[in-house]
Amino acid sequence: MSNLIQAARQQVDQLTRAAYDRAAAAGVLPAGAEVNATIEIPKDAAHGDYASSFAMAGAKAMHMAPRAIAQAIVDHLELEGSFFDRVEIAGPGFLNFTLGPKWYGQVIADIEAEGAAYGASDEGRGEKVMVEFVSANPTGPMHMGNARGGVLGDTLANVLSRVGYDTWKEFYVNDAGNQIHKFAESIHARYMQLLLGEDGYPFPEKGYQGDDIRELAQQFYDQHGDSFRDAPEEEWLEAMGQFGLTVNIPKMESDLKKYRIEYDQWFYESSLHQSGFVAETVGLLVDKGWTYEKDGALWLNTTELLKQKFLREGKTQEQVDKLDLKDDVLRRANGFYTYFAADIAYHRNKLEVRGFDKAINIWGADHHGHVARLQAALDGLGLDGSHRLVIVLMQLVNLLQDGKPVRMSKRSGKAIALHDLLDEISVDAARYFFNSRASTSPLDFDLDLAVREDSENPVYYVQYAHARICSLIANLAADGHGVPAAADADLTLLSGETERALIKALSQLPEELRLAARDYDPSRINRYLVSLAGDFHRFYNACRIKGEEPALLSARLKLADTVRLVIANCLALLGVSAPEKM
Repeated sequence: MSNLIQAARQQVDQLTRAAYDRAAAAGVLPAGAEVNATIEIPKDAAHGDYASSFAMAGAKAMHMAPRAIAQAIVDHLELEGSFFDRVEIAGPGFLNFTLGPKWYGQVIADIEAEGAAYGASDEGRGEKVMVEFVSANPTGPMHMGNARGGVLGDTLANVLSRVGYDTWKEFYVNDAGNQIHKFAESIHARYMQLLLGEDGYPFPEKGYQGDDIRELAQQFYDQHGDSFRDAPEEEWLEAMGQFGLTVNIPKMESDLKKYRIEYDQWFYESSLHQSGFVAETVGLLVDKGWTYEKDGALWLNTTELLKQKFLREGKTQEQVDKLDLKDDVLRRANGFYTYFAADIAYHRNKLEVRGFDKAINIWGADHHGHVARLQAALDGLGLDGSHRLVIVLMQLVNLLQDGKPVRMSKRSGKAIALHDLLDEISVDAARYFFNSRASTSPLDFDLDLAVREDSENPVYYVQYAHARICSLIANLAADGHGVPAAADADLTLLSGETERALIKALSQLPEELRLAARDYDPSRINRYLVSLAGDFHRFYNACRIKGEEPALLSARLKLADTVRLVIANCLALLGVSAPEKM
C-alpha cells in the first residue's frame, strides 16, 4: 500500500543519518550524537521538496555550527538509487532535498499496481467500527439535515473502510416512545376529521402537522373505512402507529437508496424494549450505584458521572464545580423508560453485545448537550464511552436559490424534504455538495450552482476532468495510441513543472485519506478532487499530447490515464458517478 510522500520523508531521514555515520567514521563530525530532526515539506517548491533540520538539531550535541554540519552531511550523502537527485544547504543550515525522476515514476507505477485500491492503508488495523447516521424519526419525510448527515456518514464509513477499519453502517429506527405516540395521535385526529369534518374533532396541540399526516390518515381510511371511529384508545394507538411506520419506513429506505445509501442494518428501538434489554441496562446502572429514586421516577446520577469524566479529562475541581450539571430521568413515574434510557441501552448493545471497538454517530449540532451525558453513562457501565463513543456534530444547512434562502417545501409547507430536493437536482450534485464542507461548518447549498454546467460548479468541474480524459483516451486509441503500462513508458520525460505538480497531487491521496479518517472529515476528499482536477486542466492546457513524438505522447497519456483512475476512485468514495462523456 503506497504512500510515497511518507516513503520519501523516511528516506530523507535514512539518507541523512547514513551520511552522518559516514562523516563521523571519516572524523569530519563527532560520533555518537543523538539528533532528533524534523522533516518538513516546504510551502515554496523553490526550497526543495523536503527540508531536514538535522544540522540545526545536532549543533548543540556536536558543538559545531549548523552550516558546517550541513556541509559535512552533503559531502557524504549518497543519492544514487534514491528518490532524490540533489540536496542544497539553505538559511541557517536546512538540508533541502529535491525529488528526482525515480520518485515521480514510482508514483505512477504504484497507482497502476494498486488500481481501485490506491490510497488504501492499514491505519485502522481491522478495528471494528460502527457508523450510525441519519436515524431520522419515522414520523415524517427526511429533511436537509438528514440529507447532509446521510452523505457525511456514508462517505466517512467509506473512507474508514479504505484505510483499514472494519466498518458497519447502521440506521437506528426510533419506532418506540413518545414521538410514536404523538404520531399515532396525529394520524387518528386527521382520520376522525375525515369522518366528522375539520371542526368536528380537535387536532392535538403538539401533533405533527403537514400533508404527509393527512395522506396517512386518508390511506388508513381507504383500508379500514369508519371501523376505528369508536375503537378504544389503546387499539387505535397501536393500529395507527404501526400503519404509519409500515408506510414511512419503506419510504425512508427508498429515498435513501435513491440517494445511494444502503445500510448493513436497520436497528429498531422497539426491539430493545421488547427483549427487556432497556430494563436490564437500567438495572445494571442501579446495581452499580449510579441511580436514585425521586418523585416516583428513577434518576441517573449524571452529575457525578460527568464530574468524574471531566476530572479524568484534565479539568480542575474548581472548573467542574462551576458547571451547571443536571441528572437525567431513566424511568418515569408511570413506569415508562425515557429515550435516554433506550439510547444508553442501544449503545451498550453496540459496544458490549456486538463488540464494536468504536461507535461513531453523526448528530445535528443541536444535540451537543447530549454527547458528554451519553459518554458518561457508558463510562458508568464500564464501557469507556468517553473514548469508544465518538460523536461527529453537524452544523445546519442553508438552502439558497437566486441568492435567497429557500425555507418551504412545495408539499408539506415545512422544511424542504430530501425527496423533493432529489426531484430538483441530481444525486451526484446532492452528494457532492452536502459533503463539501467539514461538519463543523454551516453549509450553504446553492441550488442554482448545483445545476450549472460550467467550471464554477465543483462537481461538474471534477466530472468534466474525468470525461475529458476518457475522450482523450478514446480519440488517441482511434489513432492507434493505447495507454501503455508504466513499465513500457519513459516516465523520466515527465519533467515539466505542470507534469510534476500533477504527479505530486496524485501522490497526496493516501495522506488525504489518512487525515480524513483521523479527523472524521470526508470533505477533504472533495477539496482534494477539485485541486487534482485543477492540476490536470493546467497540465492539459500546457502539455500537448496528440501530435507529440511517440515516447512523450505515451508518457503523457499514461499520466492522464492515471489521473482518470484516481478521480474515479475518489468519486466512488463520495458515491458520485464518474461519467465518460459530458
